[in-house]
Amino acid sequence: MKIAVIQATTQLNKNDLLFQATQQAAGAENEVINFGVFEHDSKLSYVQVSLLVGLLLNTKAVDYVITGCSSGNGMAIACNSLPNVICGYLPTPSDAYLFGRINHGNCASLPLGLNFGWAGELNLQFTLKKLFDGPMNTGYPQAASKRKEHDALMLQNIKRLTQTNLIGAINQIDSDFMAPIYRKHDVFDYIFKNGSEQNLVNSIKLIVPDY
Repeated sequence: MKIAVIQATTQLNKNDLLFQATQQAAGAENEVINFGVFEHDSKLSYVQVSLLVGLLLNTKAVDYVITGCSSGNGMAIACNSLPNVICGYLPTPSDAYLFGRINHGNCASLPLGLNFGWAGELNLQFTLKKLFDGPMNTGYPQAASKRKEHDALMLQNIKRLTQTNLIGAINQIDSDFMAPIYRKHDVFDYIFKNGSEQNLVNSIKLIVPDY
């Protein structure tokens, strides 16, 4: 599994911790790619980062995204507004474990500022460890696993019906808002090299400047 790490600019000082904790939790069998946001990048709000998350997942350049903002909630809401993104808000290890077993998600948003006090890094590490603790999407509790899986798949179907045209939506967003997103060249370079949804990749190339 390819796992991207990317968080909002407000919490760029947590990037290295988030990246290392994800690597440890995901294990050597999974590849973790760090997209920042870094100090040298343009400032990106949680809404702008969520669009990058949507592009990474919809092009299938990656399989999973670990992200976050100050509260974690805003990023989760923004990511869930996009097609084919099911993002869980994971403030605790138990939230992470249940999301990983039940919801067939592909994105996790963590609070990187709210309640991040003494030993905050331990909660982050434990939360990510429980997210990747064993096989995902097995259901919980076991007795209700079939019902849980049915509900999760129905949600995916609803999202496919109601959230359909990512490129069409991006083309209607204010160009000043999109400009710093398009400057995140490491993300777009990775998408163009690794994205397997070629029609979408080609469409993105047409709207991103300098490609």
